[in-house]
Amino acid sequence: MPHGWIILDKPLELGSTQAVGAVKRNLREAGFGKVKVGHGGTLDPLATGVLPIALGEATKLCGRMLDASKTYAFTIAFGAETDTLDLEGKVIATSDVRPTPAQVAAVLPRFTGPVDQMPPAYSALMVDGERAYDLARKGEQFELKCRRVTIHSLEIEGAEDAGITLVAHVSKGTYMRSLARDIARALGTVGHVTMLRRLRAGPFTGEQAISLDKLNEVGKGAPLENVLLPLEAGLVDIPALDLGPEQASMVRQGRVLTGLPQTDGLHWARSGTVPVALVELAGGSATVVRGFNLPDVAE
Repeated sequence: MPHGWIILDKPLELGSTQAVGAVKRNLREAGFGKVKVGHGGTLDPLATGVLPIALGEATKLCGRMLDASKTYAFTIAFGAETDTLDLEGKVIATSDVRPTPAQVAAVLPRFTGPVDQMPPAYSALMVDGERAYDLARKGEQFELKCRRVTIHSLEIEGAEDAGITLVAHVSKGTYMRSLARDIARALGTVGHVTMLRRLRAGPFTGEQAISLDKLNEVGKGAPLENVLLPLEAGLVDIPALDLGPEQASMVRQGRVLTGLPQTDGLHWARSGTVPVALVELAGGSATVVRGFNLPDVAE
């Protein structure tokens, strides 16, 4: 049973659920049994880039990946706002104002740090048990709540006639389409996103991502090891806690370890190189947050 990560460079028009389906299909064609598969953060069909897909025990880390910060490149075309805030929608407002790169750069500090953001009407957020985008498509009126997000950094990458491209490092729950809308309005105009690419998701980068064609080679007989990253690749942003055999046995039983010198916070406990559990350290005691059911090659 495979455990780990496939980092897909998601192509245009492929939904995140379809990407998970493509992984499942390739694993099935490669002769693997039923494998648990999940993804670490939805990407719109019109977005491309880094989509972490977890296999086996790595699916226990999908929640961490959803909460992780992410980096995007996105292009704002000024002069028209659409109802979806991207290329997919219909134009609902226009303006003759076309800001210069210098004018755009001047307003970016307003959108850096903690900001209040109104999510797009066309989003996967739930409203009274239904997805917002389903309600929007039916023409129903509803209200979304403003949310506090954090823009860690925001800068211009390039400018051309088609628009201005920005790179943003953001907290979970930040919508680039909303950010584009708000930047345009702050400049006295309107705008929408014409290109959106995720460059990084948590610890995973575009350099680790594979194409859909490369994924499809697995279903045709290529070794899964060619595209599979280990489970611990999703844990490189937190410190490791090395366990002896007796400690590893205790953690696998869900027992608390005491008398540890490591600093407080989240750690991943390992026996040799094998991840055993996510543990929370406090005052020298380690409590299991999530255990991993992986074979210990040392035993």
